[in-house]
Amino acid sequence: MPNKTTVTEFVLLGFSDVREMQILHVVFFLVMYLAALLGNLLIITAVALDHHLHSPMYFFLMNLSVIDLGSISVTLPKSLVNSFLNNKSISYYGCVTQVFLFIFFASADIALLTVMAYDRYVAICQPLHYEIVMNRRACVQMAAGVWISGILNSAVLTGNTFALSFCRDNAVDHFFCEIPQLLKLTCSVSYLSETAVIVCSACLELCCFVFIIVSYVQIFSTVLRIPSEQGRHKAFSTCLPHLTVVSLFIFPGTIAYLKPTSSSASVLDFMVAVLYTLVPPVMNPIIYSMRNREIKAALGKLIGRRLFTKNEMSVFLP
Repeated sequence: MPNKTTVTEFVLLGFSDVREMQILHVVFFLVMYLAALLGNLLIITAVALDHHLHSPMYFFLMNLSVIDLGSISVTLPKSLVNSFLNNKSISYYGCVTQVFLFIFFASADIALLTVMAYDRYVAICQPLHYEIVMNRRACVQMAAGVWISGILNSAVLTGNTFALSFCRDNAVDHFFCEIPQLLKLTCSVSYLSETAVIVCSACLELCCFVFIIVSYVQIFSTVLRIPSEQGRHKAFSTCLPHLTVVSLFIFPGTIAYLKPTSSSASVLDFMVAVLYTLVPPVMNPIIYSMRNREIKAALGKLIGRRLFTKNEMSVFLP
């Protein structure tokens, strides 16, 4: 389609114009961003260096940490810089890039959570076949499928959105470029585009959500038949972090992308966006670390090794 766009940049209106509130936003969101970076980098490093964690579950957890790092890095840094410099603009192509990368990581996230549910299903319901079904080649293929599905879904939604013309207002009532907010600004007939966004998002989320629910129905029915209480507790403890992560991401994302843009309230959109863009990347490492002894042991070794190395260097240095 020919590009009829006359807008060369967008203005992000997500935060207050009061300078004190902007500084408060910078401090709070910077702390959140650094916490997400530290937590996810620790998970990635621990899984990569500890051979006890070289299993399918932790391989997928490492991929989840990479996705969390990518998703939060797409939205927060630009918002922090804009608030710090009191400049709310983002270029047209910067907005396109932000939308593409955000949808890419979000789509890969939900696909990976579905794969992780399947991993737990095989581990609990078919433990004797686990090593055969979840072999290294199968894990790599599933991870590749996650990333490819993210690219395809993002390409469709981003291309569909920016094929429209933006020739009226360029003020996005958000702290980053998001498709539902951009559809409010188009001067083209956006009904078909809005429908396409809802259909694509619904298909992906519904398929993944149904698969996760079916997997956990099978898992819970199997766990309840375990005679040992300790065995049931151990099985549930491996599933609880994943279920918590799924809830943190899917439900707010569903509200944001499956609700018609015409009925969106700015305050609600803002709160929901914070929930599914900031909270999961910050909380996922904490959730998996608190409920998993192997992760805590690996992190303890990693931190202890770093401290021991520093102490050794301080002994030898004058």
